[in-house]
Amino acid sequence: MRQAYLVTYDISDPKRLRQVYSTMRGYGDHLQLSVFRCELSPRERAELRAKLLDILHMQEDQVLFIDLGPAEG
Repeated sequence: MRQAYLVTYDISDPKRLRQVYSTMRGYGDHLQLSVFRCELSPRERAELRAKLLDILHMQEDQVLFIDLGPAEG
């Protein structure tokens, strides 16, 4: 079952910001600056999180996944 997520991020380095933006474009719709709406299966969510963790510096950057519920609703 696919879930809808609001994904928002705050990235301190412009190069990493571009990388995160490019990655996110493959998973959802760009709503506003650092905010995307994504409809993801559990596997896609895990893949996206793994890709973002490879880019982010966890002591400097932040990413937040907000579960909006079933994508069909």
